[in-house]
Amino acid sequence: MSRPVFYEYWRSSAAYRVRIALKLKGVDYESRQIDLREGAQNSPEYRAINPFGLVPMLEIDGHQLTQSLAILNYLDIRYPNRPLIPAMAAERAHVVAMSLAIACDIHPLNNLRVLQYLKRELGHSQDEVDNWYRHWIVTGLPALEQQAKPRSGAFLFGDAPTAADICLVPQLYNARRFDVPLDDYPTLLRAEESANKLDAFAAAHPDRQEVPA
Repeated sequence: MSRPVFYEYWRSSAAYRVRIALKLKGVDYESRQIDLREGAQNSPEYRAINPFGLVPMLEIDGHQLTQSLAILNYLDIRYPNRPLIPAMAAERAHVVAMSLAIACDIHPLNNLRVLQYLKRELGHSQDEVDNWYRHWIVTGLPALEQQAKPRSGAFLFGDAPTAADICLVPQLYNARRFDVPLDDYPTLLRAEESANKLDAFAAAHPDRQEVPA
């Protein structure tokens, strides 16, 4: 069986999520960097295999999988060791809700293509774009803190990492890049600290990835 091929960009939040999951599951894979800033995602070759022109994409078991949470779900079923999503219905719903809050409510508004459109097509200054980014972060994180607090342990949901932590860590990484204060979110910071002590999270950090030349 051939190694999975992971199409990613080193600083992409969505790719960062999948990278964490692959490493938590112990999946050996080949990384192929798609340089988003240079527009490699729009090349005919990449669009031929991923019409949306986004990362991540994972070629595995004869499938070409897109969307980070769909990939996480596939990996969780395919490799049941270290489950990322609880089996019990209510627990599963809480973890999925927190994951979606980050991946669908907070992150898309600050996706690179959105930020580039604001600046290049609509003519906003970099300061205005940065303020846009910070606005949606500080709108979303307080709600996530409140949602996570009653059920948190060392991690967002209990004392083992879940898909929610996999979504959280990249989001906080990006928040710091834009100088968003995080002191008001102790539950989120505790989960992040616990996660980053694990080898899989540490190895998936953007600073430890190959950066396109």
